[in-house]
Amino acid sequence: MAVRMALARILIRELSEYQLIELRECAPATPGDDDSAEPGAPVFQQLENGRSFPIVIGLPEAHAIERRLKGIQIKRPQTHDLLANCIQALGGKLEAICINDLAEHTFFAELHVRSAAGELLKIDSRPSDAIALGIAEDVPILVAEHVLDAAQKDRPDAP
Repeated sequence: MAVRMALARILIRELSEYQLIELRECAPATPGDDDSAEPGAPVFQQLENGRSFPIVIGLPEAHAIERRLKGIQIKRPQTHDLLANCIQALGGKLEAICINDLAEHTFFAELHVRSAAGELLKIDSRPSDAIALGIAEDVPILVAEHVLDAAQKDRPDAP
């Protein structure tokens, strides 16, 4: 089972060559909580006491995520834009990203792409690349329960 997560709208802290982003657990919002959503689109809100965890990402991915969150357009496609364009040109549709494993302090992810033939393809990806692509396509970020549990145990403030 996977849990829906929201990307914190800020990049938490810049390190020398990396940045931290935080994913926070969210749930369906009650009607009227977010009037900015498209009509008919599911609306989610962060849970006040929901689980969260940080992911360390490289600066290029952090800049791509930040650019997408702020809606900044660029003149030429970057790598994540290229991948989105390829998926679309081949008749596919990115449906979700899923952070599906955590091993030796490294997160693993998949792109869930629906092919033109209707087949669900699960494509291995780094979480930072998947998130950058997912933000651009406005798809859900899912985290497997066992990953969320393991990330909670890895936190320095965990009991």
